[in-house]
Amino acid sequence: MRHNFRYNFQQLSRRQQLAAMLAVLVFLAAALYFYFGNARNTEKKVRHGNPLVKVEQVTRRDMMRHIVLSGQTVADANVALAPKYTGRVAEVCVNLGDEVKAGQVLMVQDTGDLDISINQNAAAARAAAADAREAAVTYDANYIKAKNAYELEKGKYERNRYLFSIGAISQNTLDSIEQEYMASKAAFEVLANQVEGGDAASVQSKQYTAEKQRYATDALRRQREDMLLRAPRDGVIGYRNVEAGAIVTAGTKVLSLVDNSHLNVDCALSESDAAILKPGMEVKVTIDALGADYAGRIVYVSPAMDESAKTYQVRIELDTASDEIKAGLFAHTAIDILQRRDTLFVPKGAVLSRNGRQTLFVLRDDGTVEEREVKIGLMNDETEEILDGLADGDVVVVSNQDKLQTGTKVDVDDNVEG
Repeated sequence: MRHNFRYNFQQLSRRQQLAAMLAVLVFLAAALYFYFGNARNTEKKVRHGNPLVKVEQVTRRDMMRHIVLSGQTVADANVALAPKYTGRVAEVCVNLGDEVKAGQVLMVQDTGDLDISINQNAAAARAAAADAREAAVTYDANYIKAKNAYELEKGKYERNRYLFSIGAISQNTLDSIEQEYMASKAAFEVLANQVEGGDAASVQSKQYTAEKQRYATDALRRQREDMLLRAPRDGVIGYRNVEAGAIVTAGTKVLSLVDNSHLNVDCALSESDAAILKPGMEVKVTIDALGADYAGRIVYVSPAMDESAKTYQVRIELDTASDEIKAGLFAHTAIDILQRRDTLFVPKGAVLSRNGRQTLFVLRDDGTVEEREVKIGLMNDETEEILDGLADGDVVVVSNQDKLQTGTKVDVDDNVEG
């Protein structure tokens, strides 16, 4: 067999012989590598039979919280515009993308019938005002006439009462004069008692009628003004769904006005993060679509949770006047906030919760571990503050705790943290 192998090998070309020898060498090298490599790993993992753990030394440092915020850019305003009254559209004054100023007319509704009503009411108001002036003049004339008649009859009655006292006239004559006096007095008092606040009741009635007509005319004029749809602020027309000649219904959106002069980023975050964010904090916002960073400032943190999403809203105002930024772009930022100065904290993986107690394992000088109960303070995504149970310089175990108990001797992983 060996002879046949040698004979077959000799029959191969020199190149084939070299290739075969190289393949054998590669196979032998691989076998040796796996044999010795597995032996070293086995020795490391089972050395002395002790659990292999990672540890971290605890020192007093400032505890920070890293908060990531993400959301979308939103315009300072996106106002839906709708007519106040149903009617026919006479003119649409803007197109999509037009820049407009506050107060600019955007759409005009047909006001022909309304103009006729305004003119009719204005005429009625003027007629009522003329009636009020005529009533005032008539009342004044009647008042003067009644007052003069009353004073004349009063003087006449007083003279005749003197004559009666000296027997110059009879009782019947005095009674007749007294009746005329009382009639003139009653006529005067009827006119005099109408006066309240400077004008007689009959005159005030005419004046109120004229005032009512003026109000009615003013209401129609305001309605006519509302038939002109105006821009409530500066901005750009971002939506148009109306044409001249169409009948529009009151309250139906026909245009929208977008104000990009100030852009914000609206983000949602959890309860724990919302508790420490404050308005006024400066941030740097990244907009991936533009490949640029922009300075920003937190201007609003929701005081109450959104019950449907179970999150809090945060608004960041961007400090830029760039025309490149559009509403609806994805944006994100991160902010590091100091939670506590000069405190002790450990990775979350180091703390165990057992029967309502929080414990961790501390590495002692003799290579064994000790389980300690600790009191937890502030927390963030990665670490937990230790208020009691640890001292500055202690070394805590951060892995493989399920195999440990007080007194267990451990081997420390070469990749030591801290």
